[in-house]
Amino acid sequence: MLWIVFAFLALLAAGFLLLPLRSFGSKVSDRTDGSVSILSDQLQEVDADAERGLISPEEARAARIEIKRRILSQERKGQHAEPARQGRPASIVVWATALAVPVAAGALYLQLGSPDMPSIAFAEREAERNQQVEIAGLTERLLERLQSDPGGGPTEGWMLLGQTYMRMGRYRDAVSAMENVTGRPDASSAILSQYAEALIAADDGIVTPAAREAIGRARDMDPSNPAATYYEAIALDQAGDGAEAHDLLIARLDAANGPAPWMEAFVAQANSIGETLGREPVSLAAFAPTAGGDTPGPTAGDVAAAADMSEDDRAAFIRSMVERLAERLRDDPDDLDGWMRLGNAYRVLGEAAKAREAYLTANRLAETLPPDDPRAQEIRQAMSELPG
Repeated sequence: MLWIVFAFLALLAAGFLLLPLRSFGSKVSDRTDGSVSILSDQLQEVDADAERGLISPEEARAARIEIKRRILSQERKGQHAEPARQGRPASIVVWATALAVPVAAGALYLQLGSPDMPSIAFAEREAERNQQVEIAGLTERLLERLQSDPGGGPTEGWMLLGQTYMRMGRYRDAVSAMENVTGRPDASSAILSQYAEALIAADDGIVTPAAREAIGRARDMDPSNPAATYYEAIALDQAGDGAEAHDLLIARLDAANGPAPWMEAFVAQANSIGETLGREPVSLAAFAPTAGGDTPGPTAGDVAAAADMSEDDRAAFIRSMVERLAERLRDDPDDLDGWMRLGNAYRVLGEAAKAREAYLTANRLAETLPPDDPRAQEIRQAMSELPG
């Protein structure tokens, strides 16, 4: 029914546009015929006046001649104008265009469109919206439970709430949730670095004094905390100490015990700061040339060859290494570090869905890790930074 209404409205609009063209040719013809009729009436009036003696025979003769001349002139105009009106090319083009455009548009839509298909955006996002509504409801219930807990609520609960707010983009709420546990005796370096991250996100990437204080506390508790070191470098760079920030990042990369997911972000940030300082860019291969003894990775020859590659070739080279790692993990699905590296690689390539899938696998494997193992925190940190 809706399409019938649309078709009727389209035809109605086309009719209004074409109606003037239909009557255009007849207007000149009607005007000519009217003029000839008026002149014929005048000729009869002259004859009547001459019979009654109102005008002399000479005057009547002169009037007849003038009127007949005008009649002949009007008839000649009508004869010359009518063929032009009937065969005018411009009118034909307008008619053809007015009729062809809606017909062509309809044919194109029938070929490329899908009138019976439901809204793609709605169909794709309906499940996501339902999930978001469900998560929002669970989040509110968790908040109520934590607030009503006489003991102030468990630390893990407040951190889970804060991390959920972070994924939802509610950074101020994440700060409020995490503030409840940052002063507790069990507040770890990882908790404080996550709190600092929430503060920075809430202030659009600016490291505020409150965030700087949390970062300092996190580094005092665990100098090897990569998140705390990273945000300290950001704070130094924003304060105008780019050289110190660059040195801090490089020193942490040098101190790394083998490849880690956070190293890619450190290299990218170091090169971003180093570019403004005029320093040579650093390569991840210099700090993690291989991912492990049996992990496929670039050899020294690969690294040398990649330096001379074009951007497209280099991208293909990187993707081939990622695919080799993914293939190896299908044969060795219990390699926690391998899944972390794969998730980080997909994140660098901009494939958020694949990165999240790899990190989810790593997170399941990390459930058996001891509480003081930093890899569990690194996984949660990486997942919180993924979009969606």
